[in-house]
Amino acid sequence: MKGGNSYRPRGRKFSLGLIALLFATVLLWIWEKNPFISTLRSAQDQFLLSSSEFIFDIPNDSMVSAHHNKHTEEEDANVAPKISRKAERGSDNMVIEKSTSALPPKGKDTRHRKSSSKRKVCNYAKGRWIAEKSRPLYSGFGCKQWLSEMWACRLTQRTDFSYEGYQWQPENCEMPEFERSSFLKRMQDKTIAFIGDSLGRQQFQSLMCMVTGGEESSDVEDVGVNYGLVIPPGAIRPDGWAFRLPTTNTTILYYWSASLCDLEPLNITDPSTYVAMHLDRPPAFMRKFLDTFDVLVLNTGHHWNRGKLNANKWVMYVNGRPNEDRNLAAIGNAKNFTVHSVVRWVDSQLPSHPRLKAFFRTISPRHFLNGEWNTGGSCDNMSPLSKGSIVSQDESSDLVVQSAVRGTKVKILDITALSELRDEGHISRFSAKASDGVQDCLHWCLPGIPDTWNEILCAQV
Repeated sequence: MKGGNSYRPRGRKFSLGLIALLFATVLLWIWEKNPFISTLRSAQDQFLLSSSEFIFDIPNDSMVSAHHNKHTEEEDANVAPKISRKAERGSDNMVIEKSTSALPPKGKDTRHRKSSSKRKVCNYAKGRWIAEKSRPLYSGFGCKQWLSEMWACRLTQRTDFSYEGYQWQPENCEMPEFERSSFLKRMQDKTIAFIGDSLGRQQFQSLMCMVTGGEESSDVEDVGVNYGLVIPPGAIRPDGWAFRLPTTNTTILYYWSASLCDLEPLNITDPSTYVAMHLDRPPAFMRKFLDTFDVLVLNTGHHWNRGKLNANKWVMYVNGRPNEDRNLAAIGNAKNFTVHSVVRWVDSQLPSHPRLKAFFRTISPRHFLNGEWNTGGSCDNMSPLSKGSIVSQDESSDLVVQSAVRGTKVKILDITALSELRDEGHISRFSAKASDGVQDCLHWCLPGIPDTWNEILCAQV
């Protein structure tokens, strides 16, 4: 009996210890899984990169004028960061599949392994470029209603247009041929919004040409005023455009937001005022009109350099105050933080916007050789696919966007590696506004590569 009584306190201690252990385990699990609790940690700490992980090599931008208009189309070409060092170093390896052992561990049952290996995952970014006689999807001569003259290479002195005759073929995905009437039927009573820099504007213009067949369409209605997209006093163009196709009541719009930050003038009465660049706040336009969007395509990248920030008088803000964190002030960290912040905000809105499909497009590659835009950099190659035709890597070359969308319902529109192979498709020295010795190796000829971006987008909506 004495032995039995002495055992009971030990049993109680053991039970209490077990309960405490279970409680601690559940608490830790909740901490990891609950997004609201996890946001209690410092947002800056979550997205800072070590110096060895910076995404960009920042070119010398001391020659950028602080008086450039922020909405000039050449803006992205002036001073633009390169693709990630990893992608840049491995550009020749983009078409080489990583070697992995095909042999299962000894003694293991391989039946499940064999069946799972037959299931192919659709990755639109993985595939090959093939010659296609039916390309382009519209005429570079005819789409003057939507296509900026400086991007219509058919209207320039360029004589070789072989870059137009190729189609992207994903490896394990069924990507139907783009057919404008069927696409517009799917987009009946819907709104497609592009928000980003001038590469986003190129994608917008490309889609307008695709859905109209590059033909003059007098019945298409300009509805920019409904979104506040009118020319501000003293400006030469609005902050974006919006058009409605009446046959299907489909609206396609573009809004200029090169950094995807909310920009707030510090003194609205002073035209030369500095501007608060809120790294943790999405553009006011997107917050205001998100309810009206059915498809949202975001992009940023080529404005994240010190020259652009200084030229536009953008001052980094976090939590409504000037940023005082020196680590976050580093360009690579600031961009990484902003991309994650925007994706996280959009993802938080999706439950209350169940019809909305959101995409973040990866960065469009630059192809300057032997210098930058202002130091004699060029892209003179006119031979299609001289860098290869196949992309077999599984991971994106845009590590920032890939990381940001992981674990969210925001989809990645991965166009970086497939566009990297098409250096002959840039405007190059044939820009209508080119200066001597200055080439545009950032923007693309249209019709051209951005049409493929839209085909991949259309296949997913």
